[in-house]
Amino acid sequence: MKKIILAAAAIFAIGAAQAQEAKFGIMAGADFASAKLKAEGYNLTDNTTAFVGGVFVDITASDKFHVQPEVVIVTADGGSQLQVPILAKYYMADKFSVLAGPDMLFDLNEKTDGVKNFGLGIDLGAAYDINEHFLVEAKYNLGLTNFIEDAPTGYSLKVSGFFLSLGYKF
Repeated sequence: MKKIILAAAAIFAIGAAQAQEAKFGIMAGADFASAKLKAEGYNLTDNTTAFVGGVFVDITASDKFHVQPEVVIVTADGGSQLQVPILAKYYMADKFSVLAGPDMLFDLNEKTDGVKNFGLGIDLGAAYDINEHFLVEAKYNLGLTNFIEDAPTGYSLKVSGFFLSLGYKF
């Protein structure tokens, strides 16, 4: 866990040091998540709503293009995950941007036999800068990892979610 946090901090520090301008921020909101299990011809879905909170840095590469790494904790049903998306952010208009990029997921709960505790996904979304400090962000995380270890053909467990967050840039 310490290595994960140190790696995330290093990403933030390197990005901020090389950027023309970097603004650090905090965010909080909700994750409307779904876990989809496929097994022996059955498709089961479990939906849950979770709290999301974390930090980000908005690194300006040009007027229209920014990079936005985030470190986010997602908590639901007594469990928690650490997600680390690294988003490309392109301003389509003065205050409106689209987001896309990879997302790493680390399960912070005790290891369960037969279930992976690391996953990858793709984030797609949009953000609106309300003013210089406040922003709202909506994104969808498409989970790519099958969390069943050594899954037989036709068996899978994937997690995806729709995130809605309010952020504050310092």
